[in-house]
Amino acid sequence: MKSTLHRTLLAAVLVSTLTTGCAPLLIGGAMVGGVNVATDRRTSGTQLEDKSIEIKAGARLRELGDKAHINVNSYNRVALLTGEALTEETRARAGELAGGVENVQRVMNEIAVGPASSLSGRSNDLLIESKVKARLIDARDLISNAFFVVVERGNVYLMGRVSEREANRATEIARQVSGVRKVIRSFEIISDDELAGYAPKPAQ
Repeated sequence: MKSTLHRTLLAAVLVSTLTTGCAPLLIGGAMVGGVNVATDRRTSGTQLEDKSIEIKAGARLRELGDKAHINVNSYNRVALLTGEALTEETRARAGELAGGVENVQRVMNEIAVGPASSLSGRSNDLLIESKVKARLIDARDLISNAFFVVVERGNVYLMGRVSEREANRATEIARQVSGVRKVIRSFEIISDDELAGYAPKPAQ
């Protein structure tokens, strides 16, 4: 069972890597990818744990059946749940299921109570997400891969290990994108000294 899950995890990481065009990182024969590992401020082990959390939580949430439509995203062991549940009880149960997954340190239960969102609504969220990411890339004073962006029902969720200045700057950028209703932050604020440690080293 464990080896099957491991193969599933690696396959999911491979798909994520291929769709983003970023090169994978090989660690002891295991591949970690989906973001640019050179600028991702999580350790390689944490990146793998986050992907594992998404897969395991998604599997557990399937027990809810057609009572809910839920998306799971994990950054630095914080599991973000978005989507819709038909009842408050189902919403709470989803949080319990995700919270019981190995390595989850905190659950952000942002599931709305109500019917599943429409296809047009989800398409609009994807458009907003692409705009926010593009704006972060265009910002010369930010490292875009330091931010994890999720959009649901026009709400933008920003996650990452960033300085106070970076957090405020990214929030300002996201709020200026058309269609954004609200920006919800879940940052791990790091010091300027820690930030300096992530700066690219000059070529020798």
